[in-house]
This record gives sequence, structure tokens and C-alpha cells, in this order.
Amino acid sequence: MLRKWFGRKTPPTPPRLDSTPAAASGAPVDVTDATFADLLNERDQLVVVDFWAEWCQPCTIMAAYVEFLARDFPDQLRVAALDVDENPATAERYFVMGLPTLIFFRGGAEVGRVVGVDTYEALRDQVAALLTADAGQA
Repeated sequence: MLRKWFGRKTPPTPPRLDSTPAAASGAPVDVTDATFADLLNERDQLVVVDFWAEWCQPCTIMAAYVEFLARDFPDQLRVAALDVDENPATAERYFVMGLPTLIFFRGGAEVGRVVGVDTYEALRDQVAALLTADAGQA
């Protein structure tokens, strides 16, 4: 069914289901080649970086899953996204050969990687295992 937007150039934005602003909910931050090192050095917590490209259809699925991770682990996980077309140096440095790619970092070192689309449950379990490993080292 085609809906009219009554003179608007864009469709109306659906209301948020929660009352938490996007920035406060742990939403992924965009990083660039210039800011990537700062992201890894700014915190001692687990960091997941979503390497993606606009033309990559599977990337949209993983981007949604990454947002879910940010909401499910807001105080334990730092979540970021890097557009590989705009920032090829970082993708090359970490040997990102396929998209989407999620790389998990702790203390600036890679501790996990997912290439392609995986289920949200598998990603959530991987994050939980990495966080448990963090707790065991503390």
C-alpha cells in the first residue's frame, strides 16, 4: 500500500520506543583513519568495530546487530563503525578482506573477529565470553 506523506519530502520518523536518547544508549560512534587509534587507546574496555561499506547489503544486517550489542552492553562495550571506502588505511592495516567484518579489541589488540553475517545470538555470546574473560583477568 502506498502512503502519502502529505507534502513532506521524506517519510515521517517513527517514534522511539524507549525514552533513552540515542547518544546515551551506547549507540555506535563513527571512526575514521585519523581517529581509530584514539578509539582503541581511550578506554580499557572491550571495543567492537564494524567495518562496513554503503554498497554492502549484508552490512546493514550487521549494523543493526552492532546497535543491539551497544544497547545490551552499554557500560561494558564500546561500539564503533568504520566506512572502509572512506577510510581504507585502517581496513588495510587490519587485513579486512571481506565485508561486513567485526573486530573485537581489548587494550588495543585484536581478540576476536567475525567476517560475514552471523546470528545476533552468536555475536551476543561472543561478547559475553570476551567480557567474562575480562572479568577473569581482573
